[in-house]
Amino acid sequence: MIEQLSPKAFLDWVQSHHSSSPLPLLIDVREGWEFEAAHVQAQGFDMVHWPMQTVPQEAATLDTQRPLALLCHHGSRSFAVASYLEKQGFQTLINIQGGIHAWSQEIDPQIAQY
Repeated sequence: MIEQLSPKAFLDWVQSHHSSSPLPLLIDVREGWEFEAAHVQAQGFDMVHWPMQTVPQEAATLDTQRPLALLCHHGSRSFAVASYLEKQGFQTLINIQGGIHAWSQEIDPQIAQY
């Protein structure tokens, strides 16, 4: 099941799982230029930038038990990737609703909106 969480709810979820090992992994699936324009800083979670088309290859290196969160611009691409990962057997999947745009509004206004 894919959980839909706002950026604030995601950070609350991370805080409640802070003693978990391994740390949750946030996967930013936006294109390189988007990541360069605006990205989050890891806060109690690990983070990687894997453009959407690279996820199938990269995900093969991950443990299906590791909690994963997906982030894009507004939440559509990240949901599509989460759906793909669910079909690959990943157990804990979170889609960040509103994407980096919502993150900028709710968590860090220093993150550029585009």
